Amino acid sequence: MHKIPKFHYYFLHPKFWLIWIGIGILYVIVSLPYSVIYYLGIRLGRMTKYFLLHRMHIIKRNLDLCFPNLSTKEKKDLFNKNCESIGMGVLETGMAWFWSEHRIKRWFKIKGLKNITQARKNKTGILLIGIHFLTLELGARILGTLNPGIGVYRPNDNPLLDWIQTKGRLRSNKKMLICTNVTGMIKALKNGEIVWYAPDHDYGRKNSVFVPLFAVPKAASTIGTYILTKIAKPALIPFIARRLPNSFGYELIIFPNKKNEVPLNTSTDMIKYINKIIEQIILLAPDQYMWLHRRFKTRPPGEPYLY
Repeated sequence: MHKIPKFHYYFLHPKFWLIWIGIGILYVIVSLPYSVIYYLGIRLGRMTKYFLLHRMHIIKRNLDLCFPNLSTKEKKDLFNKNCESIGMGVLETGMAWFWSEHRIKRWFKIKGLKNITQARKNKTGILLIGIHFLTLELGARILGTLNPGIGVYRPNDNPLLDWIQTKGRLRSNKKMLICTNVTGMIKALKNGEIVWYAPDHDYGRKNSVFVPLFAVPKAASTIGTYILTKIAKPALIPFIARRLPNSFGYELIIFPNKKNEVPLNTSTDMIKYINKIIEQIILLAPDQYMWLHRRFKTRPPGEPYLY
């Protein structure tokens, strides 16, 4: 059983000093006015094109695979905007970890909060369908501020970063569960808790089905949503936190409960439906999605690697 990380004096070892310096710089930057944070984040993102060359290749490849009908100029514009969002995402992570609740709420507009309120009246658990946007940490923070729940996460390989990340997320969550702890998620949902879950990444061949995602006909997609829904019978509520243009803040959109619309005949039917929801949400802010991950790395037997 994975334990929630705690602070150790070992973290003061010189091998961690660069991380502490980086966290200190991040803390200072996000303490500045938002207009300055926005300016610095956009320019930091533009610099990533010259340093994260491997990730830049992955972004371009994902855009080619998902949007083959976009013109060369449209894809280039989307690529450039996505790079800017990467820089903002770094600073937005700091905002999520270090900003006060008052400052977080000041910069967010919220739509659809009634969808969670109504679902809670039924006294069932709520499975929040999250998407890996670059605003991920910030969106989770505002959601947790409004309705504290259970965060699902993958531990960071670096123990210090794992502690800092978890400490930041627990500012607005009751507890954290490792992403492989399906039993813990089911128990939480059956107890009427809100559980944040992101089914949009490639988690490998195990417990996945190959179903369409955008223009890719066979994308490895986790059946975790199907398992949790079939057993715990929670409300299914998608959401998105997206950055508004020109440093005007953020918008949290909470969608209506999809529980009665989702086909549960087979895992394949359901995950096809979930992927359609994922597509629709990504298209609300495609420049802010995490295209830098190899979403289509797992292929069906006999099919070529796409990267």
